Amino acid sequence: MLNEVKSVVRKTPILGPMAVRLHLPFKTSSDYWERRYVKGGNSGVGSYGRLAHFKAEFLNEFVEQHRINSVIEYGCGDGSQLKLARYPSYTGIDVSPTAVEICRALFAADRSRRFFHTDAVKTPMVTDLALSLDVVYHLVEEGAFESYMHKLFDSAQRFVIIYSSNFHDARPTRHVRHRHFTSWVERYKPLWYVTAHVANVYPYDPASPGDTSLADFYVFAPR
Repeated sequence: MLNEVKSVVRKTPILGPMAVRLHLPFKTSSDYWERRYVKGGNSGVGSYGRLAHFKAEFLNEFVEQHRINSVIEYGCGDGSQLKLARYPSYTGIDVSPTAVEICRALFAADRSRRFFHTDAVKTPMVTDLALSLDVVYHLVEEGAFESYMHKLFDSAQRFVIIYSSNFHDARPTRHVRHRHFTSWVERYKPLWYVTAHVANVYPYDPASPGDTSLADFYVFAPR
């Protein structure tokens, strides 16, 4: 799978691949996700079913092939995706205190996993691989996006992997805003470049939004 580098052009839907079914008021991105988890919501369709298995297959193979020892993920959510992961050492960061507590309880017996709220991390934790899975297009505010991207790349020593849509959408919904994030990397993190772009094996289909996605894998490495 790692050798399959594909580019896919798709039409932009009005809503993202993780349409909200909970009718929650929107104040900020972080507030939205905290309210979502408090009310019993989950991390979204991308963390379950065949999409979750697609991501896990790619990431587990990557970690094994590149002998990754440490992984940090910004936006660990409720830990559902992590259940499928085979990482030697993992640190999960999330803006939702409730999500962090869910993960701590879920992996309480696993000392190789640890979890922190975003505010508890004052300086970047440098690891072999920094992950962002289904997060970038949920960063509606410019400040949230900028801060997140800097933290993500500042935490990586060998690789950054982003799983997201990668096109500009000037019409954000309340919790989805698609961004051409590779342009941001070229401008603000020029020492990093895309080594692989692996297209989703389940590309977005408006007739089946629950198990398809606009997100692809983008692997970055330092020059």
